[in-house]
Amino acid sequence: MKTLFAFTATVASTLVLSPCFAGPKEDIQAALGRLAEAPNYAWTTRTQVEGSQFQSSDIHGKAQKEGWAVVTQERDGTRTVAVFKGENGVVQADGAWHSAEDLRGQRQGGGGGGAFRAGMLLRTRTPLDEAKRALGHIKEWKASADGLGGDLTEAGAREMMAFGRGGRGGGAGGAAEARDAKGSVRYWLKDGQLAKIQVKVSGTYSFNNNDRFVERTTTYELKEIGTTTVEIPAAAKTKLGS
Repeated sequence: MKTLFAFTATVASTLVLSPCFAGPKEDIQAALGRLAEAPNYAWTTRTQVEGSQFQSSDIHGKAQKEGWAVVTQERDGTRTVAVFKGENGVVQADGAWHSAEDLRGQRQGGGGGGAFRAGMLLRTRTPLDEAKRALGHIKEWKASADGLGGDLTEAGAREMMAFGRGGRGGGAGGAAEARDAKGSVRYWLKDGQLAKIQVKVSGTYSFNNNDRFVERTTTYELKEIGTTTVEIPAAAKTKLGS
């Protein structure tokens, strides 16, 4: 009887003292909470559109806990910089800083491809924004060698196909939604921190009564969490009213 009691007590003690391992979703939620509390971090965004001869160049970004973010992109020898404060952003083009409204005016006035590219950069999302946006659209969470995550609902895939931030001058306001949208999202952790996110989406768009199938993969790789330096240009702060 004493032996049985000792064994039972040992098992009970083990159950109480052993850590509770959370599920994949909870692990990612915890990692996103840590990233949100980090003083700063840097990242690279790489986007690939299957079958397209015009591939986007990498976007390099840095973000602060206070809500500031700076992103840069180089294409055809031209370097474009955008600065965000929360949901507001400005982009540098032709030696000046422009808001989304400024860029819309330029396009309506016959502005060239530079205004369009600047507007697209202005629609960039941070990894934290994108990770949070995808979180609630996963149908069933799975853990595998390919990371934590799963397939997206059709509504979620359709939302994730919408490029960038809704009102930031990319010219996508009122754009057609994708039909038969599908997608998946994967998160990778390293030492409890978010290290990489990959979003794959596909769907069919109608342009001028022609259907076009689009398949896009966007990968965010994070680095220097808590150790990067974020420099905000004074002129950009002034344009943003900060």
